[in-house]
Amino acid sequence: MRGAAGEVAEVSRPRTERAAGAPRVGLLSLQGDFEKHREAFASLGAAAVRVSLPEHLAGLDALVVPGGESTTMLRLLEATGLRAGVERFVREKPVLGTCAGLILLAKSADRLPAPTLGALDVTAERNAWGRQVHSFTGRVDVGPLGRAFDGVFIRAPRITRVGRGVEVVATLEGEPVGVRHGRVAAFTFHPELTPDTRLHAWFLRDVARLAVNGEGGR
Repeated sequence: MRGAAGEVAEVSRPRTERAAGAPRVGLLSLQGDFEKHREAFASLGAAAVRVSLPEHLAGLDALVVPGGESTTMLRLLEATGLRAGVERFVREKPVLGTCAGLILLAKSADRLPAPTLGALDVTAERNAWGRQVHSFTGRVDVGPLGRAFDGVFIRAPRITRVGRGVEVVATLEGEPVGVRHGRVAAFTFHPELTPDTRLHAWFLRDVARLAVNGEGGR
């Protein structure tokens, strides 16, 4: 994971990449892995905006809740005053969650200091694939892509329950590792840690209904 636990991004204004008029995708940047997401979206023609204060949510077309430490991220949402704005955003606009981001978007998860955001009717079990030393890369079947994707699993959660209306869009050996409900999608692995940008392109094009340059790829 990237970023020190408890570290808040020291910015007074959101950081933007690409030209004006491009889709604006916010990257929740309180703690965790967000820089590789920025690179992936920038390669697809989207403006990548760091979000660490409530005012940074204004004017965004979509939001990414990245990997990191879910307990720390929940506490920092409260400490920065972002919680209320993020809760509204995930119910109204497109959102992508990865690893810890899936935990925060889930309806319920175990051993957390505060309620989750509840945008996806799934239950997540934290660190269920093992500790950091058990990290691995697995061939994930992703239905919307039509072929496999190399998923990087780092202290990954497991999806132990999928609610009504939630679509399973990715599996590893038959187990759900990616879900979608309307404009919200989340994965238990890290798509940003490979050079393959197809999942980011799929999110922009099919989930968020935003412009994207190309189909993504390696």
